[in-house]
Order: sequence, then structure tokens, then C-alpha cells
Amino acid sequence: MWNKEATTKSHCLPTGRLKYNICMDTVSKRKRSEIMRAVKSKGSKMELAVRKRLDEKGLRYKKNVSGLPGTPDIAFPDKKLVIFLDSCFWHGCRWHGSRPASNKKFWLKKIQDNKKRDRAVNLEYKRMGWKILRFWEHELNKKDFKLDI
Repeated sequence: MWNKEATTKSHCLPTGRLKYNICMDTVSKRKRSEIMRAVKSKGSKMELAVRKRLDEKGLRYKKNVSGLPGTPDIAFPDKKLVIFLDSCFWHGCRWHGSRPASNKKFWLKKIQDNKKRDRAVNLEYKRMGWKILRFWEHELNKKDFKLDI
């Protein structure tokens, strides 16, 4: 995944107020496919870090509950609370989400569909009377991030 620190101007195209967020790939299509296949949907570094904090607080939770809408990363069914940990790339963060230069139509549709699904899941939880928390990857990476539950 690209980030501003790991890229150079020669690999990225300026896009207005978000500087250098569309980057050209420097690896082959085959290698990129291999890298993307390795991206986890469960047990990510983000998820492990949040679960560690919850464990330290002695909180009991369920992880990746497939019976709930959107399969939340963390759920507290007794409290009617779910937590989603959204990566900047897959969920289209407007500050940190990069857009691959190749196969643009596919990726734009994929990310738009993810955002649309996120909104639908949020509405479903509201209808069910549950509280939903969503955290961006960049929020979790901050040293002063606090998880108050």
C-alpha cells in the first residue's frame, strides 16, 4: 500500500488539495496481485492492537461475528455495541486512501461499493438499536489514540 512517506514525486500524480494520492505501481501486475491476495480481512495488525487494548482492560468481546450485519471486527452483543476498523485504502479515506493508477475503474467501483455497504450497515445497526463505532486506520496509528468503551 502506498503512503506519502514511501513514495516519491516521480511515482505519484498531484490531484489538487490531496497531494500525491494517485500513485503509479512500481511492481509487476503479478507481484501486485500476490501482495493484494495476502491482505488479511481478519487478524490484521490494526485489529490485534485494538483487541490487545480491550484485553488489557479486561473486556470480554467477540471477534469477526458473521451473524451480525457487516461482520464487525469486534462485538459486544450484551452491550449492543460493534466496532469496525476501516483501513484507509479499502474504505476510501479521503485523507490517506490512495488510488492505484492501473485498473482505475475497477478500484473506484470497489471502494465506492465498500463505502456504500458501510453506510447500509450503519443504518441497519441504527434500526436494530445498536451503537456502532468506526475507526480509521490512521486514527489507530496515532500515539494518543484512546479507546474508551
